Amino acid sequence: MGRFLLSRLGQSAVTLVLASMVVFAGVRALPGDPALAVAGEEATPEALAAVRADLGLDQPLWVQYWRFARSALSGDLGTSVRTGTPVTELIGATLPVTAWLSVYAMLFAVVLGLAAGVVAAVRRGTWAEAGVNGLSLLGLSVPSFWLGLLAILYLAVGPGWFPASGYVPPGEDPLRALHHLTLPAVVLGAGIAAVVMRQTRASMLQNLSADYVRTARAKGVSRPAVVLRFALRNSLVVVVTLVGLQLGGLISGAVVTERIFGLPGFGKLTLDSVFSRDYPVIEGVVLVVTLAYVVINLVVDLLYTVLDPRIRVAGGAR
Repeated sequence: MGRFLLSRLGQSAVTLVLASMVVFAGVRALPGDPALAVAGEEATPEALAAVRADLGLDQPLWVQYWRFARSALSGDLGTSVRTGTPVTELIGATLPVTAWLSVYAMLFAVVLGLAAGVVAAVRRGTWAEAGVNGLSLLGLSVPSFWLGLLAILYLAVGPGWFPASGYVPPGEDPLRALHHLTLPAVVLGAGIAAVVMRQTRASMLQNLSADYVRTARAKGVSRPAVVLRFALRNSLVVVVTLVGLQLGGLISGAVVTERIFGLPGFGKLTLDSVFSRDYPVIEGVVLVVTLAYVVINLVVDLLYTVLDPRIRVAGGAR
């Protein structure tokens, strides 16, 4: 286990370094001049030169990257050229909003997707499977922005069951926070629930036809026990992989949902920084997302050994 963790930590460090290089180069390749955004359209060449010198944009790229990497290692991601606020403060204020939304959406997707997938597999060839497949196809087909607008119109504005916008920190009022996040979480998690359902159904069908399931049934094990203790547990390996990949994507991909429901989250910060050519904020945001992916993938790898003892973290499988 120790050797495995050291190996994964080394791979994660290399991934972060390469990602920082790609991000740094990609941000510098964006059209537009951040110095012009800071100084204004009417700025003189002398003023632009002074702003570039202040931001370090007049230095060679390798010097700029070295300064950025050295500061990032010490926990300093720079200062926003648009607001003058430290990037760590901006991320610290917006990341919890997206994190709570992503976790809530993933819980909704996993619970609904697992339950529907098990039903579709156990009730294969019945109306239940047809209904679940139809709902999953609908969840995959309807764009999130359209689903969000419909949810606001028919669940918030009309009957007033949910707030149409706004955010309440969970530490301030947990029930109100849950109420405000329910509608965005359902909209964000609908597509993932459909994917989880399809993967669970396919994996369950494969496991239900396996030899060990037939052996358990022959020994008199009840059908619910076979489904839950054997087939579902072995199917969770696929689901955990899917959840790990999707959770990282939710953190970086909640831009549309946050815009629709007026949430001051990570997606809004990313979009604003791209539009304003705010280099430090863009770099900090992408590094945080990359770190989230790395940590989530490491946790997923460790969960494999809990769900399936045949998988050995030291390498290979029995």
